[in-house]
This record gives sequence, C-alpha cells and structure tokens, in this order.
Amino acid sequence: MQSIKHRAFILLSVVALLLIMGSAAFAQDVQQMRVVWWGSQARHDRTIAVVEMYETEHPEVDIVYEFANFNDYWTLMNTQAAGGELACVMQQDYAYLSEWARNGLLMPLDSFVESGAIDLSAADDVYIAGGRTDGQLFGVSLGTNSQSIIIDVDAFEAAGVELPALDWTWDDFEAIALQLHESLGTWAYGSPSLGDDQIWTAMMVSLGLTPFNEDGTALGFSDDQPIIDHFSRLLRLQEAGAIMTPEEASQYATGPENSPIVVGAAAMQYQWSNQVVAIFAAAGGERHLRLWPMPRPATAVGAANYLKPSMFFSISSTCAMPDVAADFINFFTNSVEANAILAAERGVPISSTIRESLLPTLDATGIETFTFLETVAEFASPIFPPNPPGYNDIRNNVWIPLFHDPVLYGQIPVEEGVTLFRSEAEAILSAN
Repeated sequence: MQSIKHRAFILLSVVALLLIMGSAAFAQDVQQMRVVWWGSQARHDRTIAVVEMYETEHPEVDIVYEFANFNDYWTLMNTQAAGGELACVMQQDYAYLSEWARNGLLMPLDSFVESGAIDLSAADDVYIAGGRTDGQLFGVSLGTNSQSIIIDVDAFEAAGVELPALDWTWDDFEAIALQLHESLGTWAYGSPSLGDDQIWTAMMVSLGLTPFNEDGTALGFSDDQPIIDHFSRLLRLQEAGAIMTPEEASQYATGPENSPIVVGAAAMQYQWSNQVVAIFAAAGGERHLRLWPMPRPATAVGAANYLKPSMFFSISSTCAMPDVAADFINFFTNSVEANAILAAERGVPISSTIRESLLPTLDATGIETFTFLETVAEFASPIFPPNPPGYNDIRNNVWIPLFHDPVLYGQIPVEEGVTLFRSEAEAILSAN
C-alpha cells in the first residue's frame, strides 16, 4: 500500500514538474506588447474588448494597455518619449503626427502596407493621405470626419426655404439665414461660433491656399481680405438678429442637450461630423436633422470640406516587435468582427468593406454620418499639412482674445483685428 502511494506521489510530482516546465516554456514564447490610447470610457470598453479578441486569436501575444483622457494622454506620452519607453502601438493625433515623425519617434509604415501586413486596399487614398508626413506614412487613420452644418429640415420647410446646394457659398448662407430669421422669428444659426479658427483654415483650403507655409514659420497666405469679408458678414448677420452674438451663444454652452438646434432656437449649427451623435440623440428621433457640407467663399476654387482623420494608430520607432504591432493595426482596421464592437466610435472607418459591414447595424444618426462622409469624399479638397508648433498658442492667445472676441463684440474694427492677428501669429510662427 505504501509503495502504491509512493509511486502515485512520484507520478504527480513528475506531472506537476512537466506542467511547470511547459508553462515556463509557454511564457517564454509569449510576446508582450504595449498599446495606448485616449478617449472616453465607452471607447476604453470597446477597445479593451477588441484587444481581448486579438489576444484570443493570437495566444502568443500578451497586450498590455494604457489609456487616459486627451490632456493626460499627451503628458503621459511626452514623459514616456523622454524616457525612451513609448508603447509599440500608440494613438496619434493629426495635430501632432508630423512633429512626432520628424523627431524620429514614429516608424514609417510604408513597408508594412507594401507587404500587405497592413492592408489598405479597401481604403481610397483620400482616407489615407492625412497620415503622411514628408512623403511617408506614419499613421493609419482610425476614423474619418469632416466639418458640417447641421440643418433642421423641418425648420427650413416651415420657413419655405429650400435646402441649399451642396456647393453653396457664404453669400448663399447669408441670404438663407436672413430668410429663415424673417420667416421663423428665431435665430437662423446658433452656436458654436462661425468665427471658429477651424472655419478660417477650411476657408483657406477652399481658396487653394494653406493656413501656414511649408515649414510652419509664417502664414500661408498674403491676402487677408477673405477673413475680413467673412467677419464683416458675421457682424451683419448679428446686427440683423439672424445669428447669435457671442454673448447670446454663451447661454447655450452647457452641453449638447442645450444646443440651439436641439431646443429649437436655431435652424442651423456648425459641428464636426464625429461630434453629432449626442446632438442628434438629444434632439430626438422625431426630428429631421441633416449634415450639410460647409459653405465656401464665392471665389473658392474647391470645397471647404476636407476629410480629417479623427486619430491614428502609429508604431513607435523604439518598438521591438513592429511586425506584431503592424498586425494589430491591420486587425483593428480590417476585422469585421472587431469593428462590430468598435462601432465607428472613432469616426467613419477608412475601409469600404468595414463601412458596408456596419451599415445594417447603424441607427439613423449613423446612416446620416456615413452618407455625409461618402458624399464629401467625392469632392473634398486635399487636407492641409498638420498645424505647426505654436498653433495652440495662436488659437488660445491670439485668434480668440485679440481678434475673434473683440471683433464680434464690436470692440475693434475687423481690419484692425486682422492686422493684429497677422502680426502676433507670425511672431509666434517665426520661432519655428
């Protein structure tokens, strides 16, 4: 009896040893890769689910992930970059992609695309171009969006005003706004401001210009008249009561459920297409809201709309396992099952195959957004290079406090404001 117990003990010990050795060997074969992104809790939950799906399909890969809100994310990334500890796969933003690439922090992705490791065959170049810097691809877009004017179709019908042409001008906008205001007795247009700095940059794109010169050391245009004309128009419309003054608009800055178009205070509203979900939801399913392309100056040579990547996935230049990183990005881009979970939360997917797979699952807002982006893609202007260093300084310390607000509050003439803007902006840019 004792001999049987002894043999059983030896057998169990051998099995346990083999299991330990097997586990150790398996652990040695598992590759650990870090992935990092920013976003809301909903994005975190969806992305984690896709990470786990990828791990299930690739048991040899263990993904360690980090996430944060937008501001904390960049503090974290800059700290990791300084310490040479960047994650293999990192979410990138259009505003920073060029700077990070030129500082040698990102790996070119062209070889992975050429080999098919990252398959972009179902993505038109207009969806890919935003990820290029100096002729090389450094980021794969995770979603596409564009600027839009939300139109309340019922308000237009009540006013007896036809919906504008897709290629409408700011002259058309002014005439329509005055008609809507006269007929409805409400504002034709609510907040946010039509003097937004991103409307200015879109205006330059439509004129065949770039907001900044190639090396980011100066503005990319010499004629300020389009800006003068635009702000003069806004002042006229404010004076007529057709659009809100900044002071009036501030009363509606408490969230999407209080947006002027949601509460019926205005018939039009400016918004990026990947930010309309909350507005459409707050307005309710019985409302008929449409996304419309941006107006353009009468002298425009192209559309004011361009397709902007909402964000990218990039591979850091220090990544020790770039092939696995590329495969993960490809999975994120092309897996139908993964994108059923992601549900276009980062913007309209760049792959036509994925867009088609998602269409049956979309609600009315999703269908409207997808349709709008498909329409814009047919005539969109090329996207301009990423904003140069100093852009945030220009926006926050020059455009808004020294030009936008004083002009629209009637404190200084438009011409004086534009002159001040150019002088201060180029002083900042000259340091690049």
